[in-house]
Amino acid sequence: MVIDDSNTIRKSAEIFLLQAGARVLLAEDGFDALAKINDHQPDIIFCDILMPRLDGYQTCSLIKKNPKFAATPVIMLSSKDGLFDRARGRMVGSDEYLTKPFTKDALLRTVAAHTAERN
Repeated sequence: MVIDDSNTIRKSAEIFLLQAGARVLLAEDGFDALAKINDHQPDIIFCDILMPRLDGYQTCSLIKKNPKFAATPVIMLSSKDGLFDRARGRMVGSDEYLTKPFTKDALLRTVAAHTAERN
């Protein structure tokens, strides 16, 4: 699942993941994502930090507090690469932090690392 309010980021991530043979679910904000997660149970979630209504930290926290999804890897996406942002992501339960703009290789390496751990 890719949660990002930027259509460009959602589409580029979707293209990279589809080319790698993944099934992709898109959400434009945290509320949209939370509504879809229960129905689709994604293997990995990429979550933008700066989104309207429900930001990425709040979205990640809500996902991780649900026992059904606590083990699902949540990767924070952000154009900010500061130590504070990374630490705050860890505090709400994120598993990794990917800086935007990300490359296809970085995205697929992250998927491989986190889906291998679960299988």
